[in-house]
Amino acid sequence: MSTSDASPSASSTRSLRGLLLLLATIAGVSVANIYYNQPLLDNFRQSFPASASWVGTVPAVTQLGYAAGMLLLAPLGDRFDRRLLILLQIAGMCVALIVAATAPTLAVLIVASLAIGVLATIAQQAVPFSAELAPPSERGHAVGTVMSGLLLGILLARTAAGIVAQYFGWRSVFGASVVALLALAVVIILRLPKSQPTSTLTYGKLLLSMWHLLIEHRALREASLVGAAMFAAFSIFWSVLALLLAGAPFHLGPQAAGLFGIVGAAGAMAAPLAGKFADRRGPRAIITLALVLVMISFVIFGVSAKSIAGLVLGVIVLDVGVQAAQISNQSRIYALKPDARSRVNTVYMVAYFIGGALGSGVGAIVWPLFGWIGVSVAGIVFAGFGAWIHLQRAARVAH
Repeated sequence: MSTSDASPSASSTRSLRGLLLLLATIAGVSVANIYYNQPLLDNFRQSFPASASWVGTVPAVTQLGYAAGMLLLAPLGDRFDRRLLILLQIAGMCVALIVAATAPTLAVLIVASLAIGVLATIAQQAVPFSAELAPPSERGHAVGTVMSGLLLGILLARTAAGIVAQYFGWRSVFGASVVALLALAVVIILRLPKSQPTSTLTYGKLLLSMWHLLIEHRALREASLVGAAMFAAFSIFWSVLALLLAGAPFHLGPQAAGLFGIVGAAGAMAAPLAGKFADRRGPRAIITLALVLVMISFVIFGVSAKSIAGLVLGVIVLDVGVQAAQISNQSRIYALKPDARSRVNTVYMVAYFIGGALGSGVGAIVWPLFGWIGVSVAGIVFAGFGAWIHLQRAARVAH
């Protein structure tokens, strides 16, 4: 091969890598907004003492909003230019964040959090965009790269929120996010290309087609249920951690809860590796391993109610397991129907975040009634349900 032949290929590879990194940044910065509130629950309780028993509603409503946004907005990526959709959602989210930053009551904060959740589905335009840009042989790795950004956003959001709240107050967390989103919008305008719509369906038919996809593809149903179970387990831990650390024997503030995100971010590095493994060996084996890791993590949590070291170890195991399963599931579903990737992704991610909202909601109920051991048992139950769904497929194949 001549140098002139190799150069365009090398240039194309660098261009793709740059776009994937930008999409990873978009995914991470946008999705972070639905996790900023988790280490701030004790701050909300102090700011709104009359409504203190309702602070657990904030993360649950935010995740329900995200599920609703995916159902109503994410499918539009098959019908319209994803770049334009991303920019419009950034504009809307900036407004919602300003309302949250200035909320005079917990009720206003809850409504703003619902809107933030709906509009943060920017991330669900970025992930299918990566699958569109990459060649089939590299799709798992491309999705893994963008998902690593999304996962880092999920985990480091807690760290950033905890540090900012510790020194500047919780309202500054939402204000800082507005600045970050506006800066990102400038880069998107300058660097991100337009996407090519793959559908001419009307909005109503676009939404209805997702039901047909769910009925048509057994693999999509299975992946959606497993993903929901895994994220329910993930969310029950992270939604209660700040409350555990605020009490005896730790007596730690939001900064400490947020710093656990740095620990979990180490697990996000498993995302591209999981994508490569899924490209080469198929996703089922890594999903099996991931389910085992999540159950082990909650056993570790159960015996670590008074141990920072134990909690740190459990976070690493939990995040590696959840992230490996997520990449493998998405690599699997994107191959089902290439011309409907946004809708396939929507079906999966709606189930995923309903699971997350369920986990946060169960955490808000279990924590005051049964304490940390109840949270740990609930996490094992969620992961066990995912394993049951996953192993049913293996049993059918065996017979």
